[in-house]
Amino acid sequence: MANRSCLLYAFVLLVAFQSSMIMSNTVIHTPQCRPVAASSRDKILFSINLLIYKAEFFLRASVGVGINGISPGLVQGPVPIGGTLANITNSARRIIEELGLATVGHLRAIKQVLRSNLPLPGPQLDLSAQVFAGFVNLGFNVSTLSPPFNIYANTPSFVLAAEAISAFTLVAGIGLNEAAAFGVLRTILNNGVNSTVPPNTFTMAELTNRTSEVVNRLGGCGVKDEGLIVPFQLGAENRTTSNVVPGDVNSLAHARFEREILRIVFGTGNATMPGGLYPDGFIGALYQLILNLNLS
Repeated sequence: MANRSCLLYAFVLLVAFQSSMIMSNTVIHTPQCRPVAASSRDKILFSINLLIYKAEFFLRASVGVGINGISPGLVQGPVPIGGTLANITNSARRIIEELGLATVGHLRAIKQVLRSNLPLPGPQLDLSAQVFAGFVNLGFNVSTLSPPFNIYANTPSFVLAAEAISAFTLVAGIGLNEAAAFGVLRTILNNGVNSTVPPNTFTMAELTNRTSEVVNRLGGCGVKDEGLIVPFQLGAENRTTSNVVPGDVNSLAHARFEREILRIVFGTGNATMPGGLYPDGFIGALYQLILNLNLS
């Protein structure tokens, strides 16, 4: 039987290379949409930035504590900006808490593979309602919605943000658990697809379509993010407008590479211009390489 270290190492190799394997039969047309050449270790450290965000976001919104309140000393970094308890239903709170706790486990597993006795380095995070509202404002082409969009105000709004964050940790490649988490959140959104998102007047279908357009525009590598309702040409086998599980023309999961992710989470459309969810950028050698080579 393989020992625990070997199994963990195999797991993290999957983390590092899953996105590349998904795209192995896909033509990548431009250099801006290719992965950055880096070691598996550097790719793992890049993914840690995304996982730390998810864990902090989910835990602070559901139970009011961060990663080190659950696993002391696991992560070291500045205190996140703007994290707060979300006004969500008890059932949603339990789901969000569980997914946050699971992400802490993922981080611990990666730390064991890295064989480090030091805490995982964490970036500055912005969890504030305002930073998420900025993405929604872009979707509706306004400076500020009236009333302003607040992810923490209710269950539909928060689950939309949680689904978006899970999508990024999924493309970072953390396997089956992250895929399941993404599916759960996507299903919750779909159950209210035609419902109005309070206190605004738009439906969840319209909101997901508009935010998906923003994500695709910022990413700059085609249509990879999709709303809950799509045209037939984007539906499964061009026969459905429902879109519970987004995918490509063959219903395979879309993959995003490092620069695409940075362009989106920074909210700037430029992998070398921090902002948005990560006001000071990422931690790690791969991100520094992107900066040094100006791989925007």
